[in-house]
Amino acid sequence: MRQSNTLFLQRIGIDSYKESIIYMRSDCHVCRSEGITAHARVQISLGARSIIATLNMVNSNILAKDHAGLSEYAWNLLGAQENDLVTISHAKPISSLSFVRSKIYGNSLSSDNIQRIINDITAGSYSDIHIAAFLTACAGGRMDLTEITDLSRAMINVGERLDWGNGLVVDKHCVGGIPGNRTTPIVVSIVAAFGLTIPKTSSRAITSPAGTADTMEVLCPVELDIKRIRQVVEQENGCIVWGGSVALSPADDVLIQVEKALDLDSEGQLVASVLSKKISAGSNCVLIDMPVGETAKVRTMETAKILKNYLVTVGATLGIFVKVHISDGSQPVGRGIGPALEARDILAVLRRDTIAPLDLRDRAITLAGHILEFSPDVPEGQGIVLAQNILDSGRAWQKFQAICEAQGGMREIPISPFTHIVHAPNGGVITSIDNRKIAKIAKLAGAPYEKTAGVDLHISVGDKIDKGAPLYSIHTGSSGEMSYTLSFLVESNHAVHIRSD
Repeated sequence: MRQSNTLFLQRIGIDSYKESIIYMRSDCHVCRSEGITAHARVQISLGARSIIATLNMVNSNILAKDHAGLSEYAWNLLGAQENDLVTISHAKPISSLSFVRSKIYGNSLSSDNIQRIINDITAGSYSDIHIAAFLTACAGGRMDLTEITDLSRAMINVGERLDWGNGLVVDKHCVGGIPGNRTTPIVVSIVAAFGLTIPKTSSRAITSPAGTADTMEVLCPVELDIKRIRQVVEQENGCIVWGGSVALSPADDVLIQVEKALDLDSEGQLVASVLSKKISAGSNCVLIDMPVGETAKVRTMETAKILKNYLVTVGATLGIFVKVHISDGSQPVGRGIGPALEARDILAVLRRDTIAPLDLRDRAITLAGHILEFSPDVPEGQGIVLAQNILDSGRAWQKFQAICEAQGGMREIPISPFTHIVHAPNGGVITSIDNRKIAKIAKLAGAPYEKTAGVDLHISVGDKIDKGAPLYSIHTGSSGEMSYTLSFLVESNHAVHIRSD
């Protein structure tokens, strides 16, 4: 005989990213008998497996009677099959939420408090509202150095870790906020060609038109499991893969998505996010590129110095050496902004093409040079010269091709079917390019989900131009996306500022 609190599962294919959601009819007998209302947290049990999910009510016939639907994340987490019979019950209270409430009122969190919060987040016990409360309570400088260290450690503890032995393992990370700053594939190629081990796990776009993984995916597969990552690194000294395909810091992936929705950049969370993933990937020497500019993620040198101190100090406490390179974040880097356009720029630099963007090349050489100096065989001050020689000799290009082949084979770069050139309304000198507005234009065009979409810059700050000169080209995958993007520009959302002659 069926229990009264059971329902059959029906797959409805709704993507909620990494939030578990259950969809139940408002006339469902379980809701009535158990007194469950919309947005309640419920436990769903299928055999020996169970998950916690947020209830969304359905007032239509999208669900058959006596059936419930799950978000795709919850479906996969539960290992569900069509018409499986599940048991629905009230979720047990989450004790760690008391620590979140304590933090909201300005109290410090102990190491155990933080670990229990992160354990529950990773287990899926927190809804997005709970996570938002935690992130907000910790933002705005409300976490001290000890709490940031404990948060980093807690995020490492809940994920898998790669172990490359006792040798030197290097990595790099960019704090972000600068469109087109896609130095990682070039840096990895130079460093791996030299012979250092650099297992680069990269992220997809969070608030930008492309993450390194999005751009690299244009050129080769990036969704590798840990076994394949190890094979690639052992063969080629390095890799460039999507970190989300391996559970190196699973709590971070969940936290980042809620931060994105809140448009919230917490210094403590940023430090914990970066260091937890680098340590989980097995690195012991890390270079952080921190662009600073008025429209970058880090806007002032004062903030940069605070972040630098956190990164270096927390890294040392957790057993890794961190070096922070503060760079120019006043304008985009390279020409292409968006996966395929950035991939084009990367190949131009690696192939030493005459049309390669020099700013992207120079930044990549500088960063690679700093990383090479982690090696005891490279004297301080000689890394940049060595990195340039490796790039100019073609060794970096050969290594990049080898890494792509090892990851599954190199691909041709696709081209967008629709383009539109934005012309200068007047002549004069380019005084600034707004990083955030250029990034927004690229995202409205469809990046990063449409790989060919984005913006192609034709100018740089300081250039003198005539009226009608091309400023940038918009690339889209459809005419509808182009119209949508151009409607944004009609509203005087100018990303390029020109001082008239």
